[in-house]
Amino acid sequence: MVAIRSTAPAAYAARRKDCEHGLTWIKPSFLWMMYRCGWGAKEGQETVLAVEISREGFEWALEHACLSHYEHGLHADRAMWKRQLKRAPARVQWDPERDLHLQPLPHRSLQLGLAGEAAHLYADEWITSITDITPLVHTIHAHVQAGDLDAARQLLPRERPYPVNHGILTHLCQ
Repeated sequence: MVAIRSTAPAAYAARRKDCEHGLTWIKPSFLWMMYRCGWGAKEGQETVLAVEISREGFEWALEHACLSHYEHGLHADRAMWKRQLKRAPARVQWDPERDLHLQPLPHRSLQLGLAGEAAHLYADEWITSITDITPLVHTIHAHVQAGDLDAARQLLPRERPYPVNHGILTHLCQ
């Protein structure tokens, strides 16, 4: 499982400290992450890291997550959803997937926000490797800017459907 996250270079040494401030987001979609960090050009997001985490950790986060917005029919009522969101160590957002020009596509991509216990488990136990992919990001972006989308597609990290027991996601989607 590869989660792409844009962050400052200091994260190599201080990833646990980063987890103590706000949410730490796992973004499994490469192109959604490029949209979020502007191909590694947004201020404070000039370094793009591929963070590999354990399947067990990812699934723990999904099982303990709450949907980031109220969904009628999925949640009993707004008040109960707010209580669940406040207690949940993880939250899920479903955002539009992106194409190479970072335009929205008709299907959604998972974003998994970690706080508290989940963020600490992520930093201390789930991460199995961290790779700086900033040069790759810049190369793919250069191909996109030059209009060579075939060359850009060939360099994209391989993304495939993530097989998961349906029961893990029933509380996160209808």
